[in-house]
Amino acid sequence: MFSAYLIHLLILICIYLILSLALQLAIGYTGLVNFGHIAFFGVGAYTSALLVLNGWPFWAGFLSAGILSALFGFLISWPTNKFKGDYLALATMGFSFVVYAVLLNWTDLTNGPLGIPGIPKPQILGFSFIDNSDFLVLAIGITIISYLIIKRITVSQFGKVLEAIRDDELAVKVLGKDTLKMKSYALAISAFFAGIAGSLYAHYLTYIDPSSFAIMELVPVLLIVIVGGLASLEGTILGTFLIILIPEALRFVGFSSSIVGPMRQILYALILLLILIYKPRGFYGKVDLE
Repeated sequence: MFSAYLIHLLILICIYLILSLALQLAIGYTGLVNFGHIAFFGVGAYTSALLVLNGWPFWAGFLSAGILSALFGFLISWPTNKFKGDYLALATMGFSFVVYAVLLNWTDLTNGPLGIPGIPKPQILGFSFIDNSDFLVLAIGITIISYLIIKRITVSQFGKVLEAIRDDELAVKVLGKDTLKMKSYALAISAFFAGIAGSLYAHYLTYIDPSSFAIMELVPVLLIVIVGGLASLEGTILGTFLIILIPEALRFVGFSSSIVGPMRQILYALILLLILIYKPRGFYGKVDLE
């Protein structure tokens, strides 16, 4: 029983690590305070689930989830181009509310608040990842590939330009760089990985509903980035383990299930306060949290 529980936690860590690495690319490396990240996660989950339930193979639904999320990320970057900081956060938060409203009310497509049950487990080249231990292998493989791609992006010339935009966008413009295009690409790439994380999430749980992609579900992901430190992929890995595993201790304290949820939110708030007071840059942050 414990090993099954451990496998479950490791799968969640993989999913949230991909999601957090994607957000790190937007916030930590590009300076885009994107509160619409959870919406891309939801778009990916619903896209993959609906396509596979309609006969598409898993790999096609998986890639489509990332591509459609990336398209939304690219499109949302244009009307919000002139926004920065709090204004960008509010604009992208509005996008999250819009996506949530669509998932909740477009019942013909999403089944509304009842959600989508019976999402099949992944099947690749005739092999079905029905058992959770098999799914863990798939999740680890996708997580490693995602990490290596994002790591490669951050150390490339493109990644250095993104960091320059984060630090001084005007100077980058003076040097002749198209910052709008660069930020659009960064947000699209970030959204792509959020989308494939959503696909994994949907096919692992085999059931999704709009409540899984409400704005409050962004809190642990954002906390992972802050705890690990901005512009640090290694810190994001540490932050993911901490934020996913620490609240799980509440299950063994003896609290009832009705108390565990609120206690988890209180614990998130406490961790955030402690980090902001004692380690403002997080564990491995390279830039200050503004």
